[in-house]
Amino acid sequence: MVLDRLRMGPMSHIPAPIRARVATPSDVDSIVSVFTSAFFRDPVWGAAFPDQARRARQAAVMWRVYAASAVRYPWTLVTDGGEAAAVWIPPGGVELTAEEAAGLEGELAAATDPGTARAIMEVGERFEAVHPAEPFFYLTILGTHADHRGKGLGMGLLAEGLRRVDELGAPAYLESTNPANLKRYESVGFGVRDEIRLAGGQVVTTMWRPAR
Repeated sequence: MVLDRLRMGPMSHIPAPIRARVATPSDVDSIVSVFTSAFFRDPVWGAAFPDQARRARQAAVMWRVYAASAVRYPWTLVTDGGEAAAVWIPPGGVELTAEEAAGLEGELAAATDPGTARAIMEVGERFEAVHPAEPFFYLTILGTHADHRGKGLGMGLLAEGLRRVDELGAPAYLESTNPANLKRYESVGFGVRDEIRLAGGQVVTTMWRPAR
């Protein structure tokens, strides 16, 4: 998921928000393309699809389920040009409906194989098991298409999401699947909460940002 390290306190800094809008169902194809590209080499979500020749097509099946579900909330944000996307689940919300959750493993198995599908589902189960008890805005997915990296779009979109969360005085939570992003999240007020060690050896860091 998606610069410099900036500590919290009086001098803390959040990047300037960029032009963004709430996603609609018509944006799902674009969001799937962004996430498929952004997470192709992610330590967790890239490795979850071990066949690199088929990875993009297989991973797109998963991203489509999550993206199509997320747009039912007015908290999935995209840049104007569709280069980056961020999925926020509001307090009390769920990533997938009960029907979508029940069908996901079967869809993944059809796209990959039963063992791969079960391993992917177990990652999500591990994430859910350590969620904080108190209500929070959940940044489930943040990504920038590989063709547009290095332009500050991901951090700008994150800033816009946090601005909206802060207006409601709510805390925020995320799981970082890539250690390279920890300082970026710390720079906008997230702190390390816990670590999840996956069966494949990857370490996922959970992070919390208090209400403001």
